[in-house]
Amino acid sequence: MESKSFPGNVDSLDSLREYVGELSQQAGLGKKPTYALKLAIDEIATNIILYGYQEAGLEADFTVLSEITDQELVVVLEDIAAPFDPLAKELPNSDDLTKSLEHREIGGLGIYLTVNGVDEFSYEYADGKNRNKFVMKIAST
Repeated sequence: MESKSFPGNVDSLDSLREYVGELSQQAGLGKKPTYALKLAIDEIATNIILYGYQEAGLEADFTVLSEITDQELVVVLEDIAAPFDPLAKELPNSDDLTKSLEHREIGGLGIYLTVNGVDEFSYEYADGKNRNKFVMKIAST
């Protein structure tokens, strides 16, 4: 897997989006899946930076691991923040999504968009690191 590190601050988000765009282009992803992947990774990276690092007073980098095969683009965000499984919180369901903003519970929508925007999303905590894994299938032409 290829590896690239980014400083754990909000100024890194533009560079991260650019990098994900380059990976998507190398993998031959279309515009829509590229946008969905960028959105998903941006959501998780923002949570890592704001909650995992800044709120905890941590100054650290996070790492992007990537692999392109004939069938898929795999991107893994690795960070050293406290363990946080984005899938542990109950995601909004279709009923929640029809409620007005005033009646909807705060939180979870970004994770919902993340999980539903990519072909596969998984989380693990191993070796002192959070690992958020995103998989986008490459359409065969």
